[in-house]
Amino acid sequence: MSNQDAAVLEETKAYFSVEKFHKTREKAQEAVSRIVDQVQVGMLEEDANAMVVATLREMGSTQAFHAPYIRFGTNTVKTFGADSDPGICLGENDIFFIDVGPVWDGYEGDAGETFLTGNNPEMKRCALDAQRIFQAVEKKWKTELASTGEELYKYADLMAQELGWELNLDLGGHRLGDYPSGDHYAGPLSEITFHPSPNRWMVEIHIRHPEHLFGAFYEDLLMVEEAVKVPEIAIQEVRETGSCGGY
Repeated sequence: MSNQDAAVLEETKAYFSVEKFHKTREKAQEAVSRIVDQVQVGMLEEDANAMVVATLREMGSTQAFHAPYIRFGTNTVKTFGADSDPGICLGENDIFFIDVGPVWDGYEGDAGETFLTGNNPEMKRCALDAQRIFQAVEKKWKTELASTGEELYKYADLMAQELGWELNLDLGGHRLGDYPSGDHYAGPLSEITFHPSPNRWMVEIHIRHPEHLFGAFYEDLLMVEEAVKVPEIAIQEVRETGSCGGY
């Protein structure tokens, strides 16, 4: 994309408050924490998705920037918007990720993270690497002030390949802010030809194993006011209600 007007694409409404926007970000991350606490081994993905919706409603979200969802096991290779294969339940040694996009008081929240139910080393490496790639992209954005959105995603793609993963470039980041931020720009960050400003852009990292049916997802806001947390994938303690699946 050429001749982009950064002022137009990064515009916000007059009422926009960075402080309120950051609080919405934190609330979306809290929603992910509440959701993962309810996930159980043996749970069907369809039931988990109903639980995700119910949790966001309980937290007062009546609108969404995008439909919330959870992916279990083999469905973690699916791209955003693709239908999950039905009947997938969470196994004892499995991987899953959550992605929510709630709106509170006119501000968009967005949070996505990957979790494990067992000790599979490749799954754990995949989940960790999704966060590591995000952090590397964030560092490049902070230190190379001429880096464009296009360049950030080329860098993410190269790093994913070096780590042995495939980066899903259909998920190329996006605007975030006052609802609906798509009124300002509805395209991906990966097509931006200028240096993205803070508090406007979400970086999405979705990586997949090149041979096996599992992947990992992580996303967060490009911001300078707060350091991104150090990646630490813990084994998710979930209640066992049965066993299922496998690869």
